[in-house]
Amino acid sequence: MDIITKNIDVWTSALMNKSTAGRGTNGKQTAYGIKKLRELILELAVRGLLVPQDPNDEPASVLLEKIAEEKAWLVKEGKIKKQTPLSEISEDEKPFDLPNSWEWVRLGEVTNYGISDKVEPNNIDDKTWVLELEDVEKETSKLLQKVRYTDRRFMSSKNRFSKNDVIYGKLRPYLDKVIVADEDGVYTTEMIPVRGYENITPQYLRLVMKSPYFIKYADESTHGMNLPRMGTDKARLALFPLTPENEQHRIVAKVDELTALCDQLEQQQTDSNAAHQTLVEMLLGTLTNPVHPELVEGCSNREQCPSTGSGQTDFETNSGRTAFEAAWQRIAEHFDTLFTTEHSIDQLKQTILQLAVMGKLVPQDPNDEPASVLLEKITEEKARLVKNGKIKKQNPLPEISEDEEPFDLPSDWEWVRLGEVTNYGISGKVEPDSVDDSIWVLELEDVEKETSKLLQKVIYADRRFMSSKNRFSKNDVIYGKLRPYLDKVIVADEDGVCTTEMIPVRGYDKIIPQYLRLVMKSPYFIKYANESTHGMNLPRMGTDKARLALFPLIPEKEQHRIVAKVDELMTLCDTLKARIKLAQTTQIHLADTIVEQAVA
Repeated sequence: MDIITKNIDVWTSALMNKSTAGRGTNGKQTAYGIKKLRELILELAVRGLLVPQDPNDEPASVLLEKIAEEKAWLVKEGKIKKQTPLSEISEDEKPFDLPNSWEWVRLGEVTNYGISDKVEPNNIDDKTWVLELEDVEKETSKLLQKVRYTDRRFMSSKNRFSKNDVIYGKLRPYLDKVIVADEDGVYTTEMIPVRGYENITPQYLRLVMKSPYFIKYADESTHGMNLPRMGTDKARLALFPLTPENEQHRIVAKVDELTALCDQLEQQQTDSNAAHQTLVEMLLGTLTNPVHPELVEGCSNREQCPSTGSGQTDFETNSGRTAFEAAWQRIAEHFDTLFTTEHSIDQLKQTILQLAVMGKLVPQDPNDEPASVLLEKITEEKARLVKNGKIKKQNPLPEISEDEEPFDLPSDWEWVRLGEVTNYGISGKVEPDSVDDSIWVLELEDVEKETSKLLQKVIYADRRFMSSKNRFSKNDVIYGKLRPYLDKVIVADEDGVCTTEMIPVRGYDKIIPQYLRLVMKSPYFIKYANESTHGMNLPRMGTDKARLALFPLIPEKEQHRIVAKVDELMTLCDTLKARIKLAQTTQIHLADTIVEQAVA
């Protein structure tokens, strides 16, 4: 047992990301180590390794004789039909050795598997329990709900079960849904009631049918493509470790005790992970949320702080700086403790993007040409493009009110609307007959969600299309305007065409594409885009709404500094995340190896 208990806290704490986590992992993980521990407990139980054998117990061979006598009596009384003897068990069939007082038998020898009574809807009382597969939780086999006939009417026949029958889900992937009925009822034909003969306790029968070796056999014995299931003949041939009756009770009691401990351990792990996630989000939020002036030393109120002449008082400037630095100091001191999960790193990435667009990631340089000058240049450039017939003159967008501004910007930055400084909504169409075979054809599926990494490049020769596409040029920002793909944003490294669910965006004079992409991936922009989508089936952000989006216009040189800093920090985050993922994978492999070796 040393192999199990040594470093048990390491391998049982292994987590695995759920495949249905949605956006990123979002902290949705399964307690893989605890799952393996539960499997190990069941495997040890059916091998006779969980509780000691008692030499005073009546051996299983005697119990088997009693079962044979009971079945003969039931046949004589017409309770059951005489069945064809099942094939003898060869040594090669036995999956593992059993204690001397145990016996390998076939499931059909010691249970009534395959014998069940049908019941019609017109013979059902309104209070009858009607059990469906969906009522039983996968893996744990916990009963999630009890539904009565009044709330679950049915038109076709069902199978009847009795109190203390073991109800087994014979449909893959529900082969681990096994419960002991605590009252009579009826159930879907995708489940089957199983009752052990003479002195086989239902809790022990359930335990065996949930054990890894039995599930493996059932999984390998299913047939059918659409809804694979284990047939009755295969199920009756399954091997069953028959144990002395008294030992069955001892095993069930020990499994129940250890399972309860597993439940407690899993709950503690869940609570700890939830608390960790909340703590990370709260502390990162202190970096981006409004600051508290009372945190500033020597400047306890607005009246005590003279004006800087830039529209902000020293009180506002110093309080913001001091509160931000204090918040960052708290995070930095506990960095190794806070950022230990993939989700926490994803949260950190989002915070980096938000800090970047708030002007808190790199210091401002007073020698930079302010954004107001850049805005004038953009206005002049657009006037020139209109004059030369390159673009159409557009209606002025509404002025930005203070209530619209999501956060304060540094004094040399400017809030503008996206439509003022980019060509959003102005894109050329291209038809299939005018496309070269080597042209890049971009689809939403080619861009990884959340990271916006380009997963593949497909050319027209390999991706023909029949309807028109949007044309884009090298250095255009390609934006996924369809929810839930609003965070799919890339900078094109060559000319190409894209699906109409994406739109090419180009900033005017000296708005670098990498900064434009960064803004469009930032949390505040994605929040606006999400709130601005329309349509039920495939919600998307319309052009008018997108052009009204607020955009933090900043000095050109600062754009470059911000992009460089974000790239540097994102690389560090990716490295840290890869290490966490490697450690998580190692934990999972460790859990698998320990469980395998423990029962080898």
